[in-house]
Amino acid sequence: MTPCRPGLQRSLTLKFLILGLAFAVLLNPSGIFAGDNTAGEAVTGDIFPLTFLWIAVLLIAAKISSLIERVGQPAVLGELIIGVVLGSLYLTGFTMFEQIKTNEIIHFLAELGVVVLLFQIGIESNIQTMIKVGIPSFLVACVGVILPLVAITYFVGPWLIPGLQYSAYLFLGATMTATSVGITARVLQDIGKSQTPEARTIIGAAVIDDVLGLIILAVVSAIVIQGSIDLYSLFIIILKAAVFLGGGILLGTWIAPRLSWFFSRIHTGTGMKFALVISFGLVFAYVASLVGLAPIVGAFTAGLILTPVYFDQFSDPPFVEDLRKTLREERVDGALAGRLEEIIEVHSHRHIMEFTEHLGHFLVPIFFVLTGMQVKVATLMDTRVIVMAAGIFIAAVITKVAAGWAAGKGMNKLSVGVGMIPRGEVGLIFANMGKGMGVMDDTVFSAIVIVIMATTLVTPPMLAAVFKRTG
Repeated sequence: MTPCRPGLQRSLTLKFLILGLAFAVLLNPSGIFAGDNTAGEAVTGDIFPLTFLWIAVLLIAAKISSLIERVGQPAVLGELIIGVVLGSLYLTGFTMFEQIKTNEIIHFLAELGVVVLLFQIGIESNIQTMIKVGIPSFLVACVGVILPLVAITYFVGPWLIPGLQYSAYLFLGATMTATSVGITARVLQDIGKSQTPEARTIIGAAVIDDVLGLIILAVVSAIVIQGSIDLYSLFIIILKAAVFLGGGILLGTWIAPRLSWFFSRIHTGTGMKFALVISFGLVFAYVASLVGLAPIVGAFTAGLILTPVYFDQFSDPPFVEDLRKTLREERVDGALAGRLEEIIEVHSHRHIMEFTEHLGHFLVPIFFVLTGMQVKVATLMDTRVIVMAAGIFIAAVITKVAAGWAAGKGMNKLSVGVGMIPRGEVGLIFANMGKGMGVMDDTVFSAIVIVIMATTLVTPPMLAAVFKRTG
């Protein structure tokens, strides 16, 4: 990866800022700075055109933030940082972007982005792969969920933030349970270790602890809503989540190929395949909410169910058909033909993943940038918040590193533990749900976002160093 030259990066950033400011002045010269409510009045009378603009602002801001990838950091970290910057401009008197924070359409798109993200993670989390990684990944996942949940809920949380309700500590602990599959996978790929036993264990454990984290989220959400919960109710909630995940997968694997066959009789084009794939995820999200679970649990379950083989009766992507036609016409044979057929097959099967990826490129950055905008920078000046974030960060790192020791013999336990550190997407989803349910105030929410950003930031260099030291 070619590093971005500092001079070039500063030049690009300055140009974007100047262009953005000029555009803002042209858009509404009298309503940008504090003390003028013209911009607010415009939103009331013209919500849709301005919402189009805000969507464009968030997407462009997210893409500008991808400069952070040039220094080896994941895009999600850049999206959070750019969100914090946009959300803090009001401190300078620039209030234009404040409208985004309260725009209900933007918030809906962000929630839809979360559902699409979990659907995408589910599609990429093959059940067979989870089974193959077996006992080591399962043990690492269990320990990696239990340790941070217990440590932060019962010790770190009450010690650092005394006086909160028990449900708040539970949500705080739950937020620190899930490992980011995407961030760790990207780092392992970058350092050339994605095919090692440690890498397979880390990825498998990260997927499993996402599942366990979603079950914990269902339990914690029920406790928040009901105020308290007895052992019987706790058992019912866990059973409900387990039955939904297990039963949904069994029922879904029976329904999906039949639905696919039925709709392919109507049309075999890309549009039909897209509608079927996305609708499958959204329907499962709805059914999950009907049984009292978070929609993201349903979306994740739907993703686990879908496999490319269910869509073999549909037309292949146009470029795949063109390649196959060229192979036939040019009569390519031998090893080259076999290799090309393998590539064609891979891309043909990736088609349903590409649907969610393309939709995710639109919706998911909105969620992460908006999450960053909700961080109150004023709270970061509070020593208590910094101490709180530092304490949670230390606990978050130690508990995940300790989980690596459950990997068993013949495994680089430290590498496995370090690979489990980044919290990333799922942790942010949990934090947003806690804030939305009123469990977390701005102070706690800001501290959690800092911790998630910090775990994301430290993992790449730590993981590279550990693998380099152990060979």
